[in-house]
Amino acid sequence: MEENKSHTVPPAPLDIIDAGPDLSPEQLEDARRAYLLKRFWMSARGYWGCEGDRFAWLFSIGLLTLIATNVGFQYGINVWNRGLFDAVEQRNASSVYFLGAVFPPLVLGSVAIVTIQVYVRMLIQRRWRAWLTKALIARWLANGRYYQLNLIAGDHQNPEARISEDMRIATESPVDFIAGVIAALVSASTFIVVLWTIGGALIIKIDGSYITIPGFLVLTAVLYSVMTSGSIAFIGRRFVRVSETKNQGEAEFRYTLTRVRENGESIALLGGEAEERNDLEKTFARVRKQWRLLAHQYMRTTLVSQGSMLIAPVVPVLLCAPKFLDGSMSLGQVMQAASAFTIVQGAFGWLVDNYPRLADWNACARRVSSLMMSLDGLEHAEQNETFGRIKRGESKDDVMLGLNDLSVSLGDGTAVVKETQVEIGSGERVLVAGESGSGKSTLVRAIAGLWPWGSGSVAFHADRQLFMLPQRPYIPSGTLRRVVAYPQASDSWALDEIGAALDKVGLGHLRDRLDDDAPWDHTLSGGEKQRLAFARLLLNTPDIIVLDEATSALDEKTQDKIMEMMIDELPNATIVSVGHRTELEAFHTRKITLEKREGGARLVSDVDLEPYSRKRNVFTRLVKYSRKLP
Repeated sequence: MEENKSHTVPPAPLDIIDAGPDLSPEQLEDARRAYLLKRFWMSARGYWGCEGDRFAWLFSIGLLTLIATNVGFQYGINVWNRGLFDAVEQRNASSVYFLGAVFPPLVLGSVAIVTIQVYVRMLIQRRWRAWLTKALIARWLANGRYYQLNLIAGDHQNPEARISEDMRIATESPVDFIAGVIAALVSASTFIVVLWTIGGALIIKIDGSYITIPGFLVLTAVLYSVMTSGSIAFIGRRFVRVSETKNQGEAEFRYTLTRVRENGESIALLGGEAEERNDLEKTFARVRKQWRLLAHQYMRTTLVSQGSMLIAPVVPVLLCAPKFLDGSMSLGQVMQAASAFTIVQGAFGWLVDNYPRLADWNACARRVSSLMMSLDGLEHAEQNETFGRIKRGESKDDVMLGLNDLSVSLGDGTAVVKETQVEIGSGERVLVAGESGSGKSTLVRAIAGLWPWGSGSVAFHADRQLFMLPQRPYIPSGTLRRVVAYPQASDSWALDEIGAALDKVGLGHLRDRLDDDAPWDHTLSGGEKQRLAFARLLLNTPDIIVLDEATSALDEKTQDKIMEMMIDELPNATIVSVGHRTELEAFHTRKITLEKREGGARLVSDVDLEPYSRKRNVFTRLVKYSRKLP
């Protein structure tokens, strides 16, 4: 599911950019933070749009209906409360027994409505989160953006935490807030009428003069709520900033722990436990500091909310006491007024009870929106040709892969490779050589479409499959069958086909473990992982193969076997590979050398290796034949 199909959001609001010179850094940051919430809703509201969930409006209207029905039950219990105390005051036994029989249905009905309301509310939250998460993940994974985010500046660190935990809070809290606000408004509207009707006017005698205060209970409830809400807003004004910093610290701590787990073998071999422990302690110390600041915020807000909760039930009783004592109000009316006052005060004081959660949502929504804005920037650059992007085109019939005036640069415009012009025919095997840091790996990433910055174009046949083998093959979790079949589904090939591919790369001893679910990323050695990557290559049979130091973990003998096997099994494939070993020249028909220069590496030689390759093939056949002799 694609987000914003018909409109690409600009990387930043144009009015903020234009006003940038006129704003101080603090004002510019405040404007950016304000835009982040707007950016979040630009995407999130799509759930209720044409491209969203078809049941979104049905569930939303159902939730509103349940809220209104529950307020109706609250009003029924409020009226029942008045009747019961009036009956008790009048010692009317029959009324007391009748009201006692009416009470259970009221309670059961209210409980049932609230239970259904919770289910529908959480259903909306679950479906909304699923819809928005799928849309964001689709954008994140498209065109290698998940990789490109690591290469550009921006507030998008730890995207996994933003997509998981931050997204959960960002989609759960608004539903709670909106449902709470609507329930508060309906409750306040209903019970303000009750307070106005029951309380009437308060007449105060001062020096022989009478002052009449109409709707004194309503006025008191409003003033009381304004005081408590204003207090909580003032003392909790830093809540959002502290919550946002705390969430970022938590994400960095999780990321550091994940890095230790993923690189456990290297850390253990180097004996780096003490250094890792120090780093983790420093990272966690930052988390503890933010939690301490957050605790101070919670203490301040709790001081107001707890005091409000204790005082609110007493205030209406004290206000109604004079009327009860002079006989103008019954005991039932006093208790009904007290109940209604508490409900109205609770409705108006909604901010008091939910400000911490509102602050947490604010922080999480901004973190999700920051990731969205970084993706906006990448999408904007993809669609805007003036942004310095490498173009992807279709090559001529006699050219399998073409680099046309290709320059590769960093995200800030710094050139890495300059003006490369190469045409590679079908079946050619090209070795890209050069000293370390000359841009070889960056060049092959540009060929594979992972590195977008630069100029010129990369052209190849649209109906040809390109397959890249990096130096460190990715090993997903799951069964060995899934690991070998990746990036295709595990059932894309029969077990015999996968086993045959493992045999050809020298991993036949793993055939019996294809259905084992084990931590293969930690179980397999570096050399086994690279041979497993070649097994994937045999299963996918691509037309264009890009190898980036794909045999660096293999010894020379195993490397020769793997390269010979690949050429024998895929004789028509076009191969572009990066490697430092001179032995690799024998398996290629052509060698391109990059030389590191100021202003970007340059192509300095393009040598035909076909004679050397033929000699190697003759020598290989002689060796194979000699092994068969008695």
